[in-house]
Amino acid sequence: MLETDRLLIRRLTEDDAPFILGHLNEPTFIEKIRDSGVRTLDDARRYLREGALLSYSQFGFGLYLVTLADSAQAIGMCGLLQRPDLPAPDIGFALDPPYWGRGYALEAARAVMEHGFGDLGLTEILAITSPGNERSARLLRRLGMEDRGLADRDGGVVRVFGRLAPTGSASERREVGG
Repeated sequence: MLETDRLLIRRLTEDDAPFILGHLNEPTFIEKIRDSGVRTLDDARRYLREGALLSYSQFGFGLYLVTLADSAQAIGMCGLLQRPDLPAPDIGFALDPPYWGRGYALEAARAVMEHGFGDLGLTEILAITSPGNERSARLLRRLGMEDRGLADRDGGVVRVFGRLAPTGSASERREVGG
């Protein structure tokens, strides 16, 4: 679907359930993002069906699998999510720890944002992080996103970032979810 110098980013399928099972149970994923309660391959398949696969059919986008272009090794996820409590899609990314610090997350997120603004015609993309997640905040700033402050969400506090489409008017772009 999307290609960068070092990465291939494609839609997830149920065949990705083994990777998803391991990825969602990485201690850093549970700590920094959430515990999805996915403990078996059947759980992973259900997570895919009720998450990314449903999102593709409803919105035309969702979370994507990020793989290394030279080996097809799956290293994480990056994509756009339409959450019911946010006025615009938000970008999410999570790589397995061995792939941190190599610029892969920035490369994947940049490609997904370009896809969102270009191919999908989005007028705005948001991002949410935990207030103390400076690593993600730095990456979001490098993507041109502005810190919009703290907000209450799901009984907790999150930091909200946002970026408007870089070119074209809002009337030329498709509004999604809000």
